[in-house]
Amino acid sequence: MSENKQCSSSSCDKKSCEGCSSAKKNTIPKEELNAYSAIKKVVGVVSGKGGVGKSFVTASLANEMAAKGYRVGILDADITGPSIPRMYGLKGAAMADDNGIYPMLTENDIKIMSINLLLPQEDSPVIWRGPVIANMVKQFWTDVVWGELDYLFVDMPPGTGDVPLTVFQSLPIDGIVIVSSPQDLVQMIVKKAYNMAEMMKIPVVGLVENYSFVKCPDCGKSIYVFGESKADEIGAELNIPVMAKMPLDPNFASMVDAGKFAEVRNEYLSDAVKCLPRA
Repeated sequence: MSENKQCSSSSCDKKSCEGCSSAKKNTIPKEELNAYSAIKKVVGVVSGKGGVGKSFVTASLANEMAAKGYRVGILDADITGPSIPRMYGLKGAAMADDNGIYPMLTENDIKIMSINLLLPQEDSPVIWRGPVIANMVKQFWTDVVWGELDYLFVDMPPGTGDVPLTVFQSLPIDGIVIVSSPQDLVQMIVKKAYNMAEMMKIPVVGLVENYSFVKCPDCGKSIYVFGESKADEIGAELNIPVMAKMPLDPNFASMVDAGKFAEVRNEYLSDAVKCLPRA
């Protein structure tokens, strides 16, 4: 990924851009990982807008890597809209001691930490301002006893606001996966996510297009409900690989609703994991 040679801020009139806020975006020190944890690779899963299946992609990638024998965790950074615990049927309060907070374990041995595992009820709303939410995400890194992991997937909230900025600045992200859907509007939104990562000097692993098509249950024909795929076009323009084009699949939806996502093997992402950084 190319680095910006010049500051883009119109308020900066220094030739070297020294002192410009745009030049300081990576000077914030990374948060220290919990003393009882060791994580080889951290992969963020992002989207420019909500409703494109970002958590589904996060959990699918985690399942694939766990099935390959890697030690995997998911940090659910979507504080106001957490869904990961429900997908895996996890309920109750996470345990804690003097060493920190312990993530819950799924049936396929993935470690999960989410705000829903700390709330008195899973449907309790999180009515917090941005800085408080951002600090909670930091605590999921500093205070959670992750143990030894090969991969930690960070399921981030949509957009380019406080939490994605906090994750990019405070955690040692090795790469991000951008999730999109086929609509024309999403092209612009994917570019926003990509440009944010480029500004923060975070590598983009690739693009996953969700809701790409629907398979007719009778004839097997692909039906493009949201229009023709835009993934290849966007990937070529941004020079990033298209990791997968996934259909709307009611079988996956039923497993999510039943809290049995640990049993899911998403074949559409089986080759996509080859794009992930090597642990």
